[in-house]
Amino acid sequence: MGKVFTNYKQTSIGLIPEDWEVERFDNVFELLSTNSFSRDNMTYEETENKIQNIHYGDIHAKFKSEILDCETEQLPYIKDELISNQKFNYLKNGDLIITDASEDYDGVGECIEVKNVTPKKIVSGLHTFLARDKSNKTVQGFRTYIFNNPRVGIELKKIATGTSVFSISKSELQKLKIPVPTILEQQKIASILFAWDSAIDNCKAIIEELKVRNNSLAQNLLLGKTRVTGFNKTWKVKMMDECFNYSPRPVSKPTENYLSLGLRSHGKGIFHKTDFDTDKVAMDTLYEVKENDLIINITFAWEQAVAIVSKSDEGGLVSHRFPTYTFNTKNAIPEYFRHFILQKYFKFLLELISPGGAGRNRVMSKKDFLKLEIKLPDVEEQKAIAAILDKATAELNQYQQKLETLKMEKKGLTQQLLTGKVRVKIEG
Repeated sequence: MGKVFTNYKQTSIGLIPEDWEVERFDNVFELLSTNSFSRDNMTYEETENKIQNIHYGDIHAKFKSEILDCETEQLPYIKDELISNQKFNYLKNGDLIITDASEDYDGVGECIEVKNVTPKKIVSGLHTFLARDKSNKTVQGFRTYIFNNPRVGIELKKIATGTSVFSISKSELQKLKIPVPTILEQQKIASILFAWDSAIDNCKAIIEELKVRNNSLAQNLLLGKTRVTGFNKTWKVKMMDECFNYSPRPVSKPTENYLSLGLRSHGKGIFHKTDFDTDKVAMDTLYEVKENDLIINITFAWEQAVAIVSKSDEGGLVSHRFPTYTFNTKNAIPEYFRHFILQKYFKFLLELISPGGAGRNRVMSKKDFLKLEIKLPDVEEQKAIAAILDKATAELNQYQQKLETLKMEKKGLTQQLLTGKVRVKIEG
């Protein structure tokens, strides 16, 4: 029958279960030297020496799991010409890699634990600490979670220094106080969280498969490579002015704060600037958007800053740099174009009518936009195509929402387990 301990004790880092210990970091872990190679010193082509590197920036941005599987993760190689006379501490299974600096205050002390390192030669790189358990007081699979403990996070913030970049020193890290559960409880906690990680990884894999499927489906349907069953009419070339009407809705600049809209590049949609200060606007005239408008940022049209206005965006105001177009529904419908404007081909068309150099010098011509030609099915086939792509998108969104739910639930459970607020049953 399993036992659950419920008594707690007050320590230097707060209340912890009475059978846990508080240890100095350097009583548990040894800090080994790392290399200081930058990304310019790396290549993804396999080198003669085959020494791979983990960079601190990847820990912040790329490795989202607490455990890094070195067997499956693609890691860069250190260029051969830099290796002569270099001594490396090669990673071992269960080692911790800890970031020593970050532009984000919350990013200091981010940590991953490595597994499946052998037989590879992998080293820890720039702005990292390499920590190895010298005490046998922790188990593989649990070590990374020490730094996920919210109380350890508080202690890390106390020792972080800097303004634009925050960092922690080796001497301060060595003095860091960490809670250490019993070995049996570490094993059980690691097992529980590994199960959650597996569910999260499975969901991520499904999402990636759906993205590939959806991209292929959209390309084939929107370019007429695949036809919807029951439709066989020839697609016709239409000019944009047969599909859209330039429809600005000028309004006087509000006297009070208002909803201002912006457009993200790369087809990532509209964002809101709520309660926008009217005093920050030099123009006397703004323009109102309505649901199902096509809206383009003429400054970054070449970077696919384009979207279809949704119900939640309606009533927002934009400047003259964001022309709006309504649909001529005899030839084109917003449901179809919501998918079409995300295609590389549409980006290519916008680039053609955005002459000039880089950045703000590349301004799209509104007149030339209406002269663009595209091949379109009739409206009924557009509806059928849009319905298929909407269903595919909804399935992807469902799994993306499931992933966020799994992450939130795991985060909550992790905090409960690592602070001892929720105890696990230990058999025997």
